[in-house]
Formats: sequence, C-alpha cells, structure tokens
Amino acid sequence: MAMKVDMSGKVALVTGAASGLGRASARKLAEAGADLCIVDVNAERLAETAGMLGTAKVLTHVANLADPDTCTGAVAAAVAHFGRLDALCNIAGIIRMARTTDMPRDHYLQTIAINLNAPWFLSQAAIPHLLETSGAIVNCCSSASFIGEAYAAAYCASKAGLMNMTKAMAMEYARQPIRINAVAPGGMITNISDGMTFPAEAEMDLIARYSGLRGQVEVDDVADLVTMLASPAGRSYHGACISIDAGITAG
Repeated sequence: MAMKVDMSGKVALVTGAASGLGRASARKLAEAGADLCIVDVNAERLAETAGMLGTAKVLTHVANLADPDTCTGAVAAAVAHFGRLDALCNIAGIIRMARTTDMPRDHYLQTIAINLNAPWFLSQAAIPHLLETSGAIVNCCSSASFIGEAYAAAYCASKAGLMNMTKAMAMEYARQPIRINAVAPGGMITNISDGMTFPAEAEMDLIARYSGLRGQVEVDDVADLVTMLASPAGRSYHGACISIDAGITAG
C-alpha cells in the first residue's frame, strides 16, 4: 500500500527555503497541501521560492538565523499569521572547509550558530505550538553526523550535535503528542556547496573516504523524506535519524 502524505489544513515552517533542500522541501510540503512559512536570509531567492508553491498560502520571513532572537521571531511570525504550527523543518545549514588550525574563529562560530544553535532556538519556540497540534520537528543532519570528515571538523561537530539533540528531545517528549526526527543526507548538489573549497594541498584520499561510490544524493528524494516525517504519515517515527546517503555510512 502506498504511503499517503497529506498536509491539508496544516502549517509548516521551513528554514533555508531560498534554495536547495529547503526550497525542495517547501515545494513538496505545498504539494502535500500544507501552508507555509518559509524562512531564509536571502530575500530575493525566498520570493522566488514563494512563487513556486502553487496554491499554498505562503508567508515569507527574511531572517539571519545566527541570531537567536530571529529564530524566536520566525516562529512567532508563523503562528501570528496562520494561527497554528504543525511542522518545523530545520533545513538551513552552512559548511566551511578548513584545516582545524586554520579555521577563522568567525567561521567556526557561524557554523555552530546556523547548524546547531538555530534548530535549538527554533525548536524551543515551536514546541509549545506543536504540542497543541500533535505536530512534528524534522532536523537536517548529515552523513557527517556519523563519521569524521577531514577538513570539516566544525561541520561534523554541529551535525553530530544536532543528531543527538534530536534524540534527546525525542526522549524528553516521548509521552507527549509531538514527533521529533532527523534526516541525514550525503552530499547533494545544493547551494550549501557554492564556493566551497578544500584547503591547499588537501589529501584527496581522505576526502574520498566520505565522497561515496554512488554519486550525489537527489535533493528531491531527501525532500520527500522530510515531507513524510513532517506529516501524519510519519506517525511511527520518533527519535530517528534516517540516513539517505547512497551508502556513505554503510561501512
């Protein structure tokens, strides 16, 4: 029997929605019937996403999620506009490649702020509303949540932290009407890799260890998984971090 993913009458907040997985997730959620609050720092591309969402009611909210107050504000804006919140999809992310000893302090702090702190503050603000609607949180982790990746120590730290945060929150709310899960994609062709460069004289055999044998993961496949977990179709999932990485973490 095919799984029915139905978000009719529900509201989802999606971060990182100006492009990549965030945009694809917003589109898939809209196709499933959800109304959307889409959040990103890039106002122009966020407006482009809004134009792709068909008949869904859409609130665009421009915010730099490195600031905890803007995280709280994004949730408040969604609830004020729609009167409810049924799903929080923490998709926004950043990666900076560098040798550990060479990474600028501001790059490290930005990585932790966007990848780990923002999902925390967004979840903290969203949970009271999600409890009212028996809603869901879906975090975007990574294959880097499970394995060490050379020249990406800050990114790995943020994504491993997000995975365990997902599980800890799921345990905390195990007896309450909310589902908290994560997806862990491998490399995808998205804007997160725009301008990404490896350090000079990087050891390419080390990079190959986390590049995978089957190529890039399709963004729409991950967006389908995000949408399922955000919807009532994901009712049996709680505290899961589902790998969708074309085998990178298989062994």
